[in-house]
Amino acid sequence: MVTGAVICEFNPFHNGHKYLLDEMKRDGCDCIVAVMSTSFTQRGDVAVYSKFTRAEDALKGGADIVIELPVVWAVSSAQRFAKAGCEIIKALGCVDRVYFGSESGDIEKLIKATKATLDEKVNEITNTYMSQGDYYPCALEKAVSEVYGKEVAQVLSTPNNTLAVEYIKALKNSNIEIKTIKRVGAEHDSEEAAKGFASASKLRQDILSEINTEGFVPESNGECDNPAFYEYSERAVLYALRNMSAESFEKTPDVSEGLHNRIYETVCRHNSIGEILTEIKTKRYTLARLRRILTCALLGITKEHQIMQVPYIRVLGFSSCGELLLKKAKATASLPLVVNFAKDYQLLDANAKQIAELEIKATNLRTVFEKSPTECNQDFTNGIIKI
Repeated sequence: MVTGAVICEFNPFHNGHKYLLDEMKRDGCDCIVAVMSTSFTQRGDVAVYSKFTRAEDALKGGADIVIELPVVWAVSSAQRFAKAGCEIIKALGCVDRVYFGSESGDIEKLIKATKATLDEKVNEITNTYMSQGDYYPCALEKAVSEVYGKEVAQVLSTPNNTLAVEYIKALKNSNIEIKTIKRVGAEHDSEEAAKGFASASKLRQDILSEINTEGFVPESNGECDNPAFYEYSERAVLYALRNMSAESFEKTPDVSEGLHNRIYETVCRHNSIGEILTEIKTKRYTLARLRRILTCALLGITKEHQIMQVPYIRVLGFSSCGELLLKKAKATASLPLVVNFAKDYQLLDANAKQIAELEIKATNLRTVFEKSPTECNQDFTNGIIKI
């Protein structure tokens, strides 16, 4: 049995995601593992639908096992997001291939770009550009262009390609095969829909605006009229942020060079998240990075949390094929498998419980941002999803 894996967000699960899973099956995968971010995402936003809803949609759309990427690393830089996802895949001990969508669709170009990013001279130039105020992706692209030329640097100019490079780095010393599938239809973050494909960001905007997304998501997706957005409970965010000290912001990942003081002062002066982000944004700090910082602050995620190793593998759901793979993983996995959360949570060690408790907190906090808030403690009350 050939097992493929993908690291994803499925926020929400749409036709482009189904295309990726279908292509994996056409490429010979008998079983597909999806490592999925949970209640908050890599851009620092609240997930539009719960991890349980998105996991079920993924299983109906072609995945065989959905494993959570704990919020500690889901709300982190591309490097840490990719590293943690790949740690989970490697720890399963039974995955043959990792797939990812990319704008390039050319694995050799991506590997060449990856080698360029590991060059010491490139890193020196990157640090120079960052010291001049550039944010990391821009500084890296400029540095690669100087050393390796525009063609190689061009690969790093798009978000999925950049993330693909991080996956390749994280899997460098493993026996897992790396494969890429070219994105089709709408571009990443595109506001335009094309031939049944729309970007996840457009779909989220349509959902917020109560525009019908039919035709751009699989018919198998469960009906959900209770999405979550920060806009629904912005005052709750303001309340929480205004009760934090500058020192609390300083402990948050990606905060340096006195940014914590700037955030603290801005939170005190402004009355909306948009105003706060606009005020603290600089050439070096992207909006996505700043949203991640605020989300980590809300959840109490610190720098120390994000440098920890992933301590367990939590399964959210599986198909009949996934159940067979799960039985195999019980013999091959190098980390504890968490299937029955209410029971298995009690058996985790102290470090693992820290991560699990932050996950519980994130699941609970997400319900505050739902259009109609639902009950909390769903990590304990929602059982494993079986398709």
